[in-house]
Amino acid sequence: MKKLIFWKFFKDLTLFFIVVSLSISLIIWVIQAVNYLDMVSEDGHTFKIYFLYTLLSLPKIFSKVLPFVFFISLFYMILKYEKNNELIIFWLTGIHKSYFVNTIIKFTFIYLIMQFLLTVILVPQGLNSARTYIKSSDVNVLSSLVRERKFIDSVQNLTIFVEEKSTDGLMKNIFLKEKIGKNKSQIIYAKKGKFDDVNEDFLILFDGEVLNQDTGTISNFSFKETEINLNRFSTQTVTDFKIQENSSKNLAICFVQLMKYKNLITNKIRNENNLQDNCKWDNFDRINQELIKRFILPFYLPILSLIACLLITKSKDEFKFNKFTYLLFLFGVLIIIISELSIRYTSENYLNNIFLLSLPILIFLIIYSYFIIKIKMPKTS
Repeated sequence: MKKLIFWKFFKDLTLFFIVVSLSISLIIWVIQAVNYLDMVSEDGHTFKIYFLYTLLSLPKIFSKVLPFVFFISLFYMILKYEKNNELIIFWLTGIHKSYFVNTIIKFTFIYLIMQFLLTVILVPQGLNSARTYIKSSDVNVLSSLVRERKFIDSVQNLTIFVEEKSTDGLMKNIFLKEKIGKNKSQIIYAKKGKFDDVNEDFLILFDGEVLNQDTGTISNFSFKETEINLNRFSTQTVTDFKIQENSSKNLAICFVQLMKYKNLITNKIRNENNLQDNCKWDNFDRINQELIKRFILPFYLPILSLIACLLITKSKDEFKFNKFTYLLFLFGVLIIIISELSIRYTSENYLNNIFLLSLPILIFLIIYSYFIIKIKMPKTS
């Protein structure tokens, strides 16, 4: 009987959680995807790269909303059961409130494992893959970016200006400036030009002149027709791997080595996936924060679960029940805020980090002790 009652409760909870979390995640994803449209309209990436990049951000979005949605789902479900007098069924079948809470906390570990897999494996892998797509992407829709009387600098080291562009793609008075080195550049002027009909990576120019500048020396030559391969230029989009885009394994290796050697020389590090660019003492705090975010924050879920369960310490018929409900909900939101803010206070100080690591356990024990005192009943398994 107990299993059937809990099965219905967890089924309702899971269904509500899935609907709300997916809805919120998709809304955020759509808004974010709209913001990323600049990748196509200004940076010259294809829609394929744009779609893959935005799609791979979904695990990160879902991991961000999971704690809050889980708390709302459990809070709403317990409140709904209380107002519909369905919680009475639990108590009439001999289920103690402490047993109810212990069962809910055990069930919460399913969500904890889910969040753990997201933050430790799926999110870094997704972000790393997204950056890899951007890094390997060439600018191959530049023809659609060219506008009349507008400087186009969507690719690195190249600026294009076109005075006139007709509907058939023919351009007049074209200027290109390529930065080749620190003191070396090339300027190309052509009276006419167009993108190749077969391969738009190639720009064909007619009746022009090339001006080369190298450390103060200037040379020039004219041409009747020339062809420029735009495929060799890369996008202006940031392609360097960020700390959050490295695997948890590599970050842990970096953290251990930095702790061991302190100001570690980059080329002595075991590195993979471009970690060598980030594994340095200047980034120690950010690496530490990233590891805590991945491995510690998921353990705030049992705390949120326990806070929601405090609803059963009062009856809906009691005075100020609604006020108690609002305060409890705000307390849960406060815990979520504290968990996020705690990341920012990591440092080289061991005692400070130990306190932050033990904070979830400390908060959980305090709330659980309060619950046991409140119901005046010994804990049962």
